[in-house]
Amino acid sequence: MKGIRQLAEHLDISIGTVSRALNGKPDVNEETRRRVLAAAEELGYVANQSGRSLRQGETKVIGLMIESSTEAVENADNFFIGVTSGLQSVFARHKLDLVMLPCPSDEDPHEYLKRIVARRIVDAMIISNTQRLDRRIDLLSRAKIPFIAVGRSLSPGNFPWIDLDFEGVADRAVARLVARGHLRIAITAPSSEVNLGYVFLESYRRALERHDITFDPSLVIRVKSSEQGGYQAAHELLLLEERPTAVILIYELMAIGLYRRLMESGVIPGRDIAVIGFRDAPRARFLQPSLSCFRMSLYDLGATLGRMLLANMLAYQEFYPDEGRNIVWPLELTPGESDAFQVWAWSDQPACAPKDAVDELAISASSKS
Repeated sequence: MKGIRQLAEHLDISIGTVSRALNGKPDVNEETRRRVLAAAEELGYVANQSGRSLRQGETKVIGLMIESSTEAVENADNFFIGVTSGLQSVFARHKLDLVMLPCPSDEDPHEYLKRIVARRIVDAMIISNTQRLDRRIDLLSRAKIPFIAVGRSLSPGNFPWIDLDFEGVADRAVARLVARGHLRIAITAPSSEVNLGYVFLESYRRALERHDITFDPSLVIRVKSSEQGGYQAAHELLLLEERPTAVILIYELMAIGLYRRLMESGVIPGRDIAVIGFRDAPRARFLQPSLSCFRMSLYDLGATLGRMLLANMLAYQEFYPDEGRNIVWPLELTPGESDAFQVWAWSDQPACAPKDAVDELAISASSKS
């Protein structure tokens, strides 16, 4: 590996000329530029980006902070895998690099972000898994680091965010189920303080009120956002004395675990209980019966997220003058067979497996866990 001084000596030209050629300055003739670039490649020259960043006051790097947990690692349909392609399509236009910053689940996200801020390794941040009250928002605001949150928060301050339309999902799912005669509609909610769980729960409450249905807290099942969480949710629903006739899931892959546990008890989705999933995840597409769920383009979401962030960065605002507004991202309902069960046909179909059989399976599942 050669430094710029060695590169200049090799070519017998000044360091300044080499530097201008490498940086694409217009005052270097094309023949010299060609010689410099060819020699740099031959000798394995790589610019010292950290030194350049210190001189220019920028790193050309955007950080995406995500939660690193067992569920996230095992989840091949991770939400952000799809979002990053859209982000990079925007950042690449400005020669900006995107780095993933995985915060371990057993570490305080605020303390993790403090280290990132102190090291000055990014020009801007995208924070996810936004909490109901999120100290990271105040930290980034005080440090004057441009950022955008994936998810709303009750934290004070006028900060940019983009969030999914949990209100619309709850409203349309409840209305669809009520139209089929369902009055006992359960939902799953995250077991953490992530704000989307509160937004979804409140939206579910309001949707029930619009249909004159009394809210029953026993029908709110708090579990981890994973296949295992879906399995646990079904297990808890089966143990309820008065079981729901329908369930709405907050996380896409919960449906896989939910299906497994229900079928172990002889309860068939779409026949004995109606199920509506959240997002159209690739693995969930193989479920039978097909899952009624909501669809969106993660690529388009990521591209919009990238443009919104750059609209809040002084150096790029001129490129995105109309992208600074906060957005609630819409989702489109994709009907499947999982919510075909109608309460009006209750007398013609078995509502659930025999109680003794379910209890026996429940004891077995508990001993395994």
